[in-house]
Amino acid sequence: MRNIEYKIEQEYDGQKVLTFLKREVGASARLIRQLKRVENGITLNGEHIRTVDIMHAGDILRLSLPDDSEEKAASPLEYPLTVLYEDDDLLVVDKPEGLPLHPSHNHPGDTLANAVSYYLSQKGKKSVFRAVGRLDRGTSGIVVCALNKYSAARLSGKIYKEYMAVAEGIYEGEGIIDRPIYRPDPIITLRTVDERGERAVTEWKALSHHNGRTLLQIHLQTGRTHQIRVHFASLGTPLTGDTMYGTPSDEISRQALHCCMCRFTHPVTGEEITLNSPLPEDIQGLLK
Repeated sequence: MRNIEYKIEQEYDGQKVLTFLKREVGASARLIRQLKRVENGITLNGEHIRTVDIMHAGDILRLSLPDDSEEKAASPLEYPLTVLYEDDDLLVVDKPEGLPLHPSHNHPGDTLANAVSYYLSQKGKKSVFRAVGRLDRGTSGIVVCALNKYSAARLSGKIYKEYMAVAEGIYEGEGIIDRPIYRPDPIITLRTVDERGERAVTEWKALSHHNGRTLLQIHLQTGRTHQIRVHFASLGTPLTGDTMYGTPSDEISRQALHCCMCRFTHPVTGEEITLNSPLPEDIQGLLK
């Protein structure tokens, strides 16, 4: 059980509990319903309270978030995780390339979800795997995992990320790629640039050149599947090693793409957190 307390400030004096939960806490309707079903899920000054009841400045509102049921957790896989940050609400890890995020038909038990399940079980914790954002199997770097529904809801769409990539071609300066991305076949994950797609915006900055390639620093304004890979391939400069949108490489066995930095406001404490991940050796090897 995760307990979170809030001291009611003057601006919410005379306001309903529900107003505070929606505006200040950012709690979803689903989470509020869940809290209502839990005994003492919402209390004010230690006493049970309804969401329609009134609060006053100085009151202490407490939310008791129930643990996730064991049935929902992925089967545990003993796997060495590189942990960048951890507390009762978040687990941030540095994902290696080749490790999928979620179990699937082809990867039923060898994923980051399974590894996180094992890691948490060793600490006596229970949590469904909630990756806030996603990385392709072949993409390495930072993955933020929320350990409860509250943290997941608060962080959704609010994590700033930067990527490093190596593209097959020469880029100078910086720029923006604003091209819609479309999925031609709903069964196949392949995407393409097409006017029928959703708007996708990628910011890039050229850092250095190596053997006709460019090391890029990238930020996504939108979060479409395969966005970086599709955008650079659409310009005739696919990422090095990207076999789906480019050609295989003898120098690297996956797309040269790495999530190197993330920044966010902690969903409970309000602390500004910035985390970094160094460029992996296989991508560094392309720059020599």
